Amino acid sequence: MSLRIKIVLALVALSATATMAIGVFSYRTTSKVLGEQIDQSLVATANRLSQPRNNRQGDNGDRPPRNEPQGRTQAERALEEIVGNSELAAQLIRPDGVAVSSQGLAPTSGLPVEDIDVAIASAGTAESAFRTVQVDQVNYRMLTTSNGRGLGALQVARSLAENEALLATLRTRILLAAVFVMAVAAALGWIIARQVTLRLVRLTSAAERVTETGSLEVQVPVSGLDETGRLGTAFNEMLAALSRSKGDQQRLVQDAGHELRTPLTSLRTNVYTLRRSEELTAAQRTQLLTDLEGETEELTRLINEVVELATDQRNDEPATEVALSDLLARVAEKASQRSGRQVVVQADTTRLLTQPRGLERAVGNLIENALKFDQTTEPIYVNCVAGRVEVYDSGPGFADADLPHVFDRFYRATAARSQPGSGLGLAIVADFVHLQGGTVFAGNRPDGGAVVGFQLRLDSQNGTHTSS
Repeated sequence: MSLRIKIVLALVALSATATMAIGVFSYRTTSKVLGEQIDQSLVATANRLSQPRNNRQGDNGDRPPRNEPQGRTQAERALEEIVGNSELAAQLIRPDGVAVSSQGLAPTSGLPVEDIDVAIASAGTAESAFRTVQVDQVNYRMLTTSNGRGLGALQVARSLAENEALLATLRTRILLAAVFVMAVAAALGWIIARQVTLRLVRLTSAAERVTETGSLEVQVPVSGLDETGRLGTAFNEMLAALSRSKGDQQRLVQDAGHELRTPLTSLRTNVYTLRRSEELTAAQRTQLLTDLEGETEELTRLINEVVELATDQRNDEPATEVALSDLLARVAEKASQRSGRQVVVQADTTRLLTQPRGLERAVGNLIENALKFDQTTEPIYVNCVAGRVEVYDSGPGFADADLPHVFDRFYRATAARSQPGSGLGLAIVADFVHLQGGTVFAGNRPDGGAVVGFQLRLDSQNGTHTSS
């Protein structure tokens, strides 16, 4: 069953339940009110018929009116008052339950007399009882009441035909209203479900196209700011992120393949030369082996950097708090020992919550980059204030055309292509700093040389770096 049909059925069921609940409540309330009104009218009729005629008309007690046959009781005369009222019926019964007079019914019919009626007729106290009876296939509401002296009882009944017809009409109208409400709910539910599921259908179709074709260049039409609209926006953003990631991977593979050609070509040339080793002098063989060793190291470093960029290994390192001055001093000492150049560090007491090995690698790449391009004997300077790390050198600096691409992967300036390197060192720096929520920068010093570095975000209250 589709989601659209489920929504429609849910709305129809909800509306039907609400309508029927209101209808049943209205029906029962109406039936109760009508029943109470009939009972009240029966009590009023019984009281009126039981009153002496002189209290109602000003006569003299039970004395029969002029020209009335003798031998009739006051109660029998009172029954004649309901003659002509098709809704009412009345009957007198003796203490033994025998009916002595009735009005409002067919001559062959009478109100039913049961044991409870006989008990009321013979009771010495005033008693009464209501019940529903059937006479000639017509339902009546009947009241049996005694005079309290054990001399018989009066039965008064009212037809329920009018009430039953009214309740039947009410039932029909409730059912029609329920059907109408369900039809309206089904129509509105279909419209709402169509609006909701239409965007989900588009989203599903887009996901299926991505699955079938593998293409991430798919856009889902987005409208509205509700949950479905936000889902479509998030889906588009996810596809865009995946497309960027796929593009980065493709460029990484292409660039890595391009950069690997140089050391591999050199290795292949040197191996070919080694095959003619008997024609080489000892000095030439030594130089050839040195070249092979250098190319092998360059190739190893390139592969390691490519793997590091491709797998984001730095993300697995837990963040710990470190003193930036101590970390910079360690990195500078290692660089100085390898190069034989002086590396001067000036740093404040800022402590950072970061990934130590990743930060050491980033700072080390900055220093190695400065050592590689600064062919003078001047020291390399590393300054750090409030999370801003700057590495100065006295080399040629950057060409204006190269500055926007300094941190691009595998980018190497024209003047630097004769230098060893893969073009990934500063890209690794930028990648790490961006993961930490910081920014990178590069420029030229006014008095010559380059300055390259990064700025990490700091907590303004305690000076501790907050990684993103």
